[in-house]
Amino acid sequence: MSAKRTSKVVSVSLPPEAATDFERLAADEGRNKSELFREMLRVYRTHRETGAFESLQRYGAARARGLGVRDERDVERLIGELRDV
Repeated sequence: MSAKRTSKVVSVSLPPEAATDFERLAADEGRNKSELFREMLRVYRTHRETGAFESLQRYGAARARGLGVRDERDVERLIGELRDV
């Protein structure tokens, strides 16, 4: 009976200096290279999600300024105007 793998081997190419850096980071962190790569992937994914959220926040803030929204009272006023239509 063969056991199923719970991971997949992935190969990446790095310049020698980057490979040395990566190995040094893993050693400094007390992790193996697989653990470090998984953590780096998790951090990068969070970074991307945060960037998308901040982009949406900037878009929303610009739209609000364009509509003259300064505070909650303006939001309530606009909702009231839309409900009256």
